[in-house]
Amino acid sequence: MNRQTRLDRRQFIAGSAATAAIVITGGALLCRGEAWGLEVHNLKPGTMHTLIKAARDIYPHDRLEDKYYAIAVRSYDEKAGTDPAMRTLIEDGVAQLDALATATHSQAYAEVAWEEDRAALLAQAAPGTFFQTLRSGLVVSLYNQREVWRVFGYEGESAAKGGYLHRGFDDLTWL
Repeated sequence: MNRQTRLDRRQFIAGSAATAAIVITGGALLCRGEAWGLEVHNLKPGTMHTLIKAARDIYPHDRLEDKYYAIAVRSYDEKAGTDPAMRTLIEDGVAQLDALATATHSQAYAEVAWEEDRAALLAQAAPGTFFQTLRSGLVVSLYNQREVWRVFGYEGESAAKGGYLHRGFDDLTWL
């Protein structure tokens, strides 16, 4: 969609019950089913949409909503505003993913329906700098979110609570 595309409230709500799809409108991404939005400042909104999809494919967790992946890739948009080389790396990397997807599936990466097919595309891009930069940044930006910790049942660091030794480490009753 181009920057002139408008999505009114009625269209947004009408589609929200049917799908959790991410909609690109203007300079933002909106997720119908999960009720969140992400304003994009430095990268193309389509690039951010692809980054969210790729982040989910690199670190797949069915229990995590797309909003956590959107928060994780937001840092790439911020870095693109201060580092032209990062902006070029991300935009070119997404263009490469789209080219790979178009060659094999006749559609952009984010539109490829099957996760397995997208994973195969990522495997082709894995040796490159774009993929390595994305993967290494995501491991921090995704898993350092306190809300994600709650989903996985992680309580956070243990030193301030006396460590793990006397807080459940030795409570195995079946052994």
